[in-house]
Parts: sequence; structure tokens; C-alpha cells
Amino acid sequence: MSRTTLDARPGTPAAGDVPLSHGLKQRHLSMIALGGVIGAGLFVGSGAGIAAAGPSIVIAYAVSGLLVMLVMRMLGEMSAAHPSSGSFSAHAERAMGPWAGFTAGWSFWVLLCTAVGLEGIGAAKIVTGWLPGTPEWGWVALFMVVFCAANLAAVKNFGEFEFWFAALKVGAIGLFLVLGVLAIAGVLPGTDSPGTANLADFLPHGGEGLVIGLLASVFAYGGLETVTIAAAESDDPVRGVARAVRTAMWRIALFYIGSMAVIVTLVPWDSKAVVEQGPYVAALDRLGIPGAGQLMNVVVLVALLSAMNANIYGSSRIAYSLVERGQGPKALGKVSAGVPRVAVLVSCVFGFVCVLLSHWRPDDVFPWLLNMIGAVILVVWIFIAVSQLRLRRTVERETPEKLVVRMWLFPVLTWVALAGMAAIFVLMAREPDTRVQLYSTGGMTLFLAAAGYTRQRMRNRN
Repeated sequence: MSRTTLDARPGTPAAGDVPLSHGLKQRHLSMIALGGVIGAGLFVGSGAGIAAAGPSIVIAYAVSGLLVMLVMRMLGEMSAAHPSSGSFSAHAERAMGPWAGFTAGWSFWVLLCTAVGLEGIGAAKIVTGWLPGTPEWGWVALFMVVFCAANLAAVKNFGEFEFWFAALKVGAIGLFLVLGVLAIAGVLPGTDSPGTANLADFLPHGGEGLVIGLLASVFAYGGLETVTIAAAESDDPVRGVARAVRTAMWRIALFYIGSMAVIVTLVPWDSKAVVEQGPYVAALDRLGIPGAGQLMNVVVLVALLSAMNANIYGSSRIAYSLVERGQGPKALGKVSAGVPRVAVLVSCVFGFVCVLLSHWRPDDVFPWLLNMIGAVILVVWIFIAVSQLRLRRTVERETPEKLVVRMWLFPVLTWVALAGMAAIFVLMAREPDTRVQLYSTGGMTLFLAAAGYTRQRMRNRN
């Protein structure tokens, strides 16, 4: 494929094809960027991290948050210079060749489609808790139909769903932080300040617990990449990406690190409620707020549905971009009314098959699938860092005016980020639970890389 094709405006197809629409507005992108930071992993997965690391979970989230900020800055630099619905996959192809774009893109597609199913299962569990006796798979199917239909209709439907989902999540966690800070300060009526009593045992399980908390926190940040994919379908992708990346630091610090600090200050880290009910519910119960559990369950449900919607969108656009670059079945690239509808349908079907596997083969196939996607986000981050290292010099030399977002202290911090990712891989190899994920993801990545390289060689030969 020629460089001209790769550098074309995202959504600009080959002659005769129908382009993607540019129906997302700046308000959509702003809320997608803001709400995308508040993912299901923060509400659902942080309890296990707190139980393992204790109050030091704040350090774990701060360290992994710094790494995520660097990754987002690198991705923002490339996406502002070359906006693309393929995001990091298109950048990897430009930097290292078609095999790299193939590997990064299809591994991320598998991750997103599987996550659609997992989030549907999580949302269905909450609803069946309210309506016992109703089938989980039926609720998942309903959620799939709703979001599949929304994504099939027009990209602005995805944007509207995410706008209101994000508004609710931001409002809920903002209120939580305000109440928590007031309680810690001792000025919230009806509550006594806990002081620093719950922080006394800062490292209850030593360095090993901190490592487990660090690994849990890394994967809680997944999903931040969606805004760079969505920006390609906005009326001003460069401005949208630049704004999202520049505000990433305070968003991560406030929502993730800030909320972890509030929770471990208010609630003893070894409280069973932190894992059984969730850390946010446990903290609100500590404040004596009536109906806190059900209120938080509504917020968690919204977070899960938001993630479902975003992952259906992201997976369909990644698939579309891969096909547009000759890296997949042509049928997935068909666009109707500005939407890659076949890609949307296939992504939804894959996600629902994952749900069925959780019922049909819960002891072998489903765990294998979960392990296979366990470390994909780290693989994607490595592709982002290596791509940025290779593309930065090219952009500086050929089109310096496109560097509207610049990586800090290039190339030093890029190398620091790569070293951090390598360290996380080493830590994963040391832990029995994450070791299986590391090897399974590694096997899938090597398979895709071999397939992509073979495909590249055959195309070059022809």
C-alpha cells in the first residue's frame, strides 16, 4: 500500500467507496475523553487491588497513571499529526510495516470484542440482582441489540450515548469525591473524621501486595484509546485529540488517584465490604448515606453499558481501518450511511459468542479466551511507544507543522515508558495468576505477527 493511501484523511476511502461520516461534535469528544477515564475497571476491579496492596494502592495507581499519561501523550502526538480511525494500528503500520499494523489492530479487536461480552455479563448480573429469576443471557442480548442498533444507525448515536453516560459518571464520581473530602476533613454532618487511622498499615502485604495492586491498576486504565479512534470521525480531529491528551493528566490524577486516596482513608483496607460490595459502596456506607449501595450499582451499571457501547464502536472502527488498509476481509470494510455496518454486526456477534461460551464452556474455552486477552493492552502500548520513536523524526523532518502535540522530553520519556512496560512484563511473569495471561497473550501476539509478516511478504512478492 502506498504512503499516499496511509496518510489520507481518516475515513477518506479509495475512489468509488463510501466514506465514514464525521458526525461527532467537539462536545461528544470532550465527554468521551472525560468519561472514558472513568471505566468499569475503576468501579469493578479496584476492590481486589485495595485488598492486596492496602493503602499503598494509591502509589500503585500513581505509578501506573504516570505510565498511562506517557502512552497517551505519545498516541496523541501521532494521532494529531495523522488522525485515523485505525489509531495506533495505522501508526504502527506507518512506522514498522503492514505486519505491525495487522498485529496491533487484530489483537486489539479481539480484546474489545471480548470485553463487550464481559461488560454485558457484568451489567446483566446487576440487573438480575434487582430482578431475580430473569436470565442473564437475555439481558446481555437486550443490551447488545440496543447498542448494536445505535452504532448501526449513525455515529452521532454513539456520541450521544457516550455524552450522557459520561456526564452521569463524571457527576457521580465528582459527588463522591466532594463527600469523601468533607468527611475526611470532619465537616460532613453526622460523620466523624477517620484521620489517618486507616493509613497506619500502609504496606500490609509488603512489596508483593504492591506488585499485585500495580498490575490491577494498569489494566484498569484500558479504554483511554477510544478518544483517538473517535476523533477521526469528528469535524476537527486534530483539535479534539490535542484537547483530550492535554487534559489527560488532571483527569487521571483526580478520578483514579484521588478516589483511591479517599477510599483507603475512609474505609479499612481489610474490610470485607471493599471486595464483596465494591470500594465505592463501602465508602458511601461508611458515610451513612441511605441507599448508597443501590445508587452506586446504578453508576456501575452505567459504566459497564458505556464501556459496551464504546467497545462496539472501537472494535468496528479498528476492523474498518484494517480492511481499508488491505489487512482483513473486504466485507468488513463496507460502509453504508457513513457507518461500517458489517464490522459493527460482526463485532457484536463475536461479543455475544463470548457470553455464550461463558455458559457453555466456563471451565476451559472461556478462561482460555480471557487469558489470551489478559496482557493485550500492554502489547498495544509497546507498539505505540515504538511507533512514536520511529515516526517523530520523520514528522519533524517532513511536516513539522503537524506536531501540534509533542511528547515530553523526547526521546528520554519514551524510553522510560518502554522500560516501565518491560518491568510490568517481568512482574507478570513472577505472579502465577498473571503469568498464564502473559504467556497466552504472547502466543496470540506471535501468531498474529507471523501471519501479518507472511501476508506482507506475499504481497510484496506479488
